[in-house]
Amino acid sequence: MSIKGKLKEAKENSKPRKFAQTWDLIFALRDMDLKKPENRLNLELFLPEGVGRDLKTAVVGDSLFADAKKHADLAITKDEIAKLGKDKKRLKKLASEYDWWFGEAPLMPLIGKELGAVLGTRGKMPKPLPPKINLQGILARAKKSVKIRLVSTPVIQIAVGNENMPDEKVEKNVETAISFVEEHLPKGKNNIKSISLKLTMGKPVKLNV
Repeated sequence: MSIKGKLKEAKENSKPRKFAQTWDLIFALRDMDLKKPENRLNLELFLPEGVGRDLKTAVVGDSLFADAKKHADLAITKDEIAKLGKDKKRLKKLASEYDWWFGEAPLMPLIGKELGAVLGTRGKMPKPLPPKINLQGILARAKKSVKIRLVSTPVIQIAVGNENMPDEKVEKNVETAISFVEEHLPKGKNNIKSISLKLTMGKPVKLNV
């Protein structure tokens, strides 16, 4: 059955909800010794059709601050870093609200010192950016990207859209995600035991590997 057919089947296996459910693509892996650091993954996957919701970006900048004000959802100045670091309640709220964080490279030591304890533990430590960069392009790509982590359990779960998106767009994201994961596994598709697709509250359906 095609991916479109599996999407239809997964919808039939899920009751209507009062929110837009996420499409989750789940890889069960085999022959992966995750005690070896080289087998762990910490990657970013660009989804051509986005994730079906507006991912929010935050930039901590100095010379990039003017561009950040134009293109990011949140812009933080160099002078605000220490103040924000002391306001843990606000920082935790922002860490939950904003999906992608970036920091101007020269500011990263200060960002790590003041904000790292909160952002780092939430997987939101800002990505360093050189002072002269096309910030608009970087942020536009981030808004269509998701993180992939493989650390201690041989399972990868990726959000590849939501149920409000046309099936054709979700299908394209699924195909992109499968190719990407295969490319980054040591033995490619031979490391994949099974692939399932499901809505947040629905039952999974298996794809043909």
